[in-house]
Amino acid sequence: MSASSKLPPFDPADPLGIDDLLEPEDLAVRDTVRAWAADRVLPHITEWYEAGELPGIRELARELGGIGALGMSLTGYGCAGATAVQYGLACLELEAADSGIRSLVSVQGSLAMYAIHRFGSEEQKLQWLPRMASGEVIGCFGLTEPDHGSDPAAMRTRAKRDGADWILNGRKMWITNGSVAGVAVVWAQTEDGIRGFVVPTDTPGFSAPEIKHKWSLRASVTSELVLDDVRLPANAVLPEVTGLRGPLSCLSHARYGIVWGAMGAARSSFEAALDYAKSREQFGRPIGGFQLTQAKLADMAVELHKGILLAHHLGRRMDAGRLRPEQVSFGKLNNVREAIEICRTARTILGANGISLEYPVMRHATNLESVLTYEGTVEMHQLVLGKALTGLDAFR
Repeated sequence: MSASSKLPPFDPADPLGIDDLLEPEDLAVRDTVRAWAADRVLPHITEWYEAGELPGIRELARELGGIGALGMSLTGYGCAGATAVQYGLACLELEAADSGIRSLVSVQGSLAMYAIHRFGSEEQKLQWLPRMASGEVIGCFGLTEPDHGSDPAAMRTRAKRDGADWILNGRKMWITNGSVAGVAVVWAQTEDGIRGFVVPTDTPGFSAPEIKHKWSLRASVTSELVLDDVRLPANAVLPEVTGLRGPLSCLSHARYGIVWGAMGAARSSFEAALDYAKSREQFGRPIGGFQLTQAKLADMAVELHKGILLAHHLGRRMDAGRLRPEQVSFGKLNNVREAIEICRTARTILGANGISLEYPVMRHATNLESVLTYEGTVEMHQLVLGKALTGLDAFR
């Protein structure tokens, strides 16, 4: 018997055999999240996206908590304690449904919950994390400001002491989950440097008007945060961090999820193009039989599965405690750029049908335009890598 006869068959859905790298527990997490998304998101996402809303977000959050998807890579306080790879697989499956759903989970777990879990007091952890893990309470993360996106050190939001209390004033912009959140982690300038504050959203002076008229991430709640003389007790401050190290470490954790999530949007678009190419006929045969279409499909598959392999590698490094922020920038920069290119190529295969919401391609492409620039623009990640490669700081 020849050696080739012992080889497993080629799997178009997994051409590199990446599933062989996954443990049974990894596959179980992936299958659980994929099944939930197929049941609760995919039948409705076109309607939600076209309407520019995410109805029933609180119910969805409770369901996501029920399957352990909220703060899933954190341990204790009701969190699942999943591995980084398992969290990544969940992000991939959620974004294969829609980037807005993955954003809901990322902001909840990798930003708001992560900040409290890593930098909060025991009292703060006990008060918020179990309810956030279950989806009873939705959280948001207030860092970006109207005039200071990529330059958080220049933020204008201020927190001043007033006796034992803190008084917060400022504005935050483009905040996912803002108007439905029960708690906000808000970063502000203080006389001691940048500090994080745990802000119950029913505190007087706090408001979160929703941002409308978006052409991207339409099935997601995006808000402005307005803080007008918001009075907080002394124990509202996150005690374990001062300076930009706090919010930037949270962003690095969230960017890791994007490395995986972008490949979910790419996979969905690739699968739509592949199915279409095998069924759409022109000149008497399926367009998938033409050389140029096959070249497009081959190039898309190569970039898709290279990206998944990169995400898996970074996940293993995170699980081993060896993942550097520069490596997260590497993954975010590559995978989001390639995901957008896959969506654009898929659109050309679908032709005019590619712009229709009957297919997922244009929805994913427009969503990824937001993913490309949030939590670090292309240029910022290029400069992070440039500094790491040369030892020279081009940020100044």
